[in-house]
Amino acid sequence: MKKIELYLLVAVMATAVYSCKEKVVETDAAKQFCLTDTMQKKTVIDTVKTETVKNSIALSGKIEANEDKWVKVYPVVGGVVEEMKVQLGDYVTKGQTLAVIRSSEIADYQGQSTVAASAVKIAEKSLSAAKDMYAAKLATEKDVVAAETDLEKAKADLKRIQQTTSIYGARENAIQNITAPVSGYVIEKNVTDKMQYKVDGSQPFFIIANLEEVWVMASVFESDIAKIKTGYDADIKVIAYNDKIFTGKVDRIFSILDPQSRVMKVRIKIPNTGNLLKPEMFAQINIRYDDGGNQLPAIPAQSVIFDKNRNYVMVYKDNCNIETREIEIYETIGDITYIKSGLKEGEKIISKYQLLVYDALND
Repeated sequence: MKKIELYLLVAVMATAVYSCKEKVVETDAAKQFCLTDTMQKKTVIDTVKTETVKNSIALSGKIEANEDKWVKVYPVVGGVVEEMKVQLGDYVTKGQTLAVIRSSEIADYQGQSTVAASAVKIAEKSLSAAKDMYAAKLATEKDVVAAETDLEKAKADLKRIQQTTSIYGARENAIQNITAPVSGYVIEKNVTDKMQYKVDGSQPFFIIANLEEVWVMASVFESDIAKIKTGYDADIKVIAYNDKIFTGKVDRIFSILDPQSRVMKVRIKIPNTGNLLKPEMFAQINIRYDDGGNQLPAIPAQSVIFDKNRNYVMVYKDNCNIETREIEIYETIGDITYIKSGLKEGEKIISKYQLLVYDALND
């Protein structure tokens, strides 16, 4: 009888234990985390790649217009500025009027043009008369040839003066239009309304620059000169767009040091999409270079989660299988983090909105 009671007790306990295990499994299953459709749309998955570790040099500099893509506009005759049509910073198109001037030289050319036109008419009448007289045997063939020569000379003089006034953009009443030879931005203006001036070639009226590509002139200290070579990648940030990184390449290294500041200039070319970058903007530059050829797994820097003095990433396997994994960082250069341990090439990580997933899994 006692044995039967003992067997019954063991059976009841076993049933209770099995029931508890079943509840634990059910609870764990209920707590399993899966990415919702909304979170899937927000999150970004990146693949870990092995890359050559690059170091960086932080420099300062400023944006400048590409001198190979700007045009200086000089006045060709002296005079007085009647009207300014553009201001510093304006965008102008090829052929657009920049300034209207009145010039005594233009007046002189226009006077010469009038005289030359009259000379052509007189020469035409002389030729006609010479031909009539030759037909009546009152003049020789030589007289006709001389009249034809005089007409050709008068026409040549008229054409020369007309071409000159056309080049100068002359209009009636001794007015000249100074027009833009190319499209671009007015980055320099050395003329004001009603200003009197002489033509000496010392200073252009305007400088028009195409800003589709700009330069960044960076200052490099002597200790960093050996680290920089042409072709190196560069990341540029400006105060106006602090959340945006512009990329370019080192285009030229100037082999002369400034005797005062003891720095050398390095030029970086940048495509200026949308003309966001303006000449004279202050720039912060990071030039990246190979760090001894060392290769390590690399991930976007924004994907790293720092919590409790440790670094983590969210390793993605599928929507319901996401692992919180601790990593050891080798170095972060710009927007790339190189991993010393914890990840291997080919693994996938969540690089955007990963903090939401981390909080959901680790609360």
